[in-house]
Amino acid sequence: MRFLQPATWLVAGLACGAIAESEADVGRAVDEKVGNAIKDGVGEDKILASMPVHSLVEIHEVTVTLEDIPQKPSPRHEQEKKNLLKRMSKSHGKWDTNHPRSRLLDALFGYSRYKPRHMAELDRWRGLYKHVSKAQKKVLENTIGYSQKFETAEQLLDFNQALCDEIVDTALEYYGISHQEFAGHSKAKDEAKQLADRVSVSQALKHYVRDWSTSGRSERDDAFPCILGTLQTLYPERSTDVKVLLPGAGIGRLGHEVAALGGFGVTVNEWSMFMNLAYRFLEAHPGVGGKALHPFVDSWSHHATTADMFRGVSFPDVPVNASSVLLVEGDFVSAFKAEKGLYDSVVTHFFIDTARNVMSYFDTIHALLKTGGYWVNFGPLLWGTGPFVQLSLDEIVAIAKSMGFEFVDVWEECGEVTIPGEKVRGKRAVYGFNDKALTRNSYEAQCWVARKVR
Repeated sequence: MRFLQPATWLVAGLACGAIAESEADVGRAVDEKVGNAIKDGVGEDKILASMPVHSLVEIHEVTVTLEDIPQKPSPRHEQEKKNLLKRMSKSHGKWDTNHPRSRLLDALFGYSRYKPRHMAELDRWRGLYKHVSKAQKKVLENTIGYSQKFETAEQLLDFNQALCDEIVDTALEYYGISHQEFAGHSKAKDEAKQLADRVSVSQALKHYVRDWSTSGRSERDDAFPCILGTLQTLYPERSTDVKVLLPGAGIGRLGHEVAALGGFGVTVNEWSMFMNLAYRFLEAHPGVGGKALHPFVDSWSHHATTADMFRGVSFPDVPVNASSVLLVEGDFVSAFKAEKGLYDSVVTHFFIDTARNVMSYFDTIHALLKTGGYWVNFGPLLWGTGPFVQLSLDEIVAIAKSMGFEFVDVWEECGEVTIPGEKVRGKRAVYGFNDKALTRNSYEAQCWVARKVR
């Protein structure tokens, strides 16, 4: 493999061992560290994962060369970036907290304060530990070295912060934001005592696991085969690009899987700047296994072992060909107003229930599809906070039919028929990020294919 310039990295063994090509390699590296610790005389009566990081992790300075060269942007990518930077200009539209540049700066602020925001919670846990009696602490310390978990967690937060700093640097360059402007925004936030968004950053980072790691494969396999198989069935002949739009795409793996089928011109859309920054980082660093994080250090519940909680995950698990997929940032309802009747298919994956007004989503899907085009849906009906409308499945079917959609047969891979007499199927789908967790968050995701007939 090659790199434009050799890169010298400080690599944590708990995260990568060496530069791992998948988190399977990361896991093996952890096991080897633990095994070596036992051989070196660490008492077997201690939980090794809760010991100090230096006893589990060797820090290596490794010079590596990686195939981490971003694809040259296509003309449509270059044009969309020009459009994006125009929308990002302060002079474009009303300047307020909903302006895309303001939301971008807020997301940058969130990533830059990843560790401080999580340290506040870690320090709270440290404080709560002080309420444990001396006798109980003696058991905890002698048996599992409990207090060392705090030290280990803090060092892994440092590791994650380094990744977040890379994401920020990549975004500043991509969006043309000066360090001075970003520093001014951060200072204003601090002076106003406005905290950085901890949850959105954490969720975006965990999407690296779900979308772009081997650990996330089982969750992807709950949904992707149904969607990909459906598209291949609908469009068996693809001599010219079939135009597909995927709104609410997160950090884009499904769009890339559609593009990999060949013959599809794929556009993805995402409103969250936290997700978009994570995706732009992938575009800039497409090499397999080139990056890693510790995604579960921020939550201490539902872990079988402390090693699971502290484990590192590398990403991406496959090369990221950014030139095969176009990301259009912004609100789905307004971002595509000039593209009515342009798309052969709109794929909504874990998306429609995120709407404040789901009727606007339906109107937009209908408007963007060509006559004869297909709406492919896979996802739950978990309505969010303050939705204008909350619909049951049978109501959605009735409304879609009234708008000019005709439901067609759905591939059996997509589950069992949900409503007798209707062409909608339901399939269990996990959405939880952590394949080793002692809990499972799953849905009976609903899949349908609806053809626009008028």
